Amino acid sequence: MASSVSIDKEEQLRLLFATLGIREEDLEETFVRSGGPGGQNVNKTSTCVILVHRPTGVRVRCQETRSQALNRFLARRRLAGEIERRRHGEITREKMRIEKIRRQKRRRSRRAKAKMLADKAHQAEKKALRGRVRSE
Repeated sequence: MASSVSIDKEEQLRLLFATLGIREEDLEETFVRSGGPGGQNVNKTSTCVILVHRPTGVRVRCQETRSQALNRFLARRRLAGEIERRRHGEITREKMRIEKIRRQKRRRSRRAKAKMLADKAHQAEKKALRGRVRSE
């Protein structure tokens, strides 16, 4: 992939891609000119990397360095992290939804029910006192 990236880091990225099921064929890679500091190099070379993972639609843009090779590596690492976050996010979201339903269906103990009703009555009293002040 890149000469400026160590072989160990490239291997770690390959393993991460394999565990997440990301294939190089599924990636759409485009290069555009970067913006910001960098002098003439920025104006002449396309160092900014845009990666799109077609199956998930995840899009990543990387223009951190002036080296296209290093930006390619960083973009791939960022893409893998984003896909991993989305997958774990979906799992935890589903678990949270199930737990919420379980809590809603659970019956309250008598003491908890009585306390809840007492709190509601107290709140209703406070609200009743919030009426307009009448001058008689």
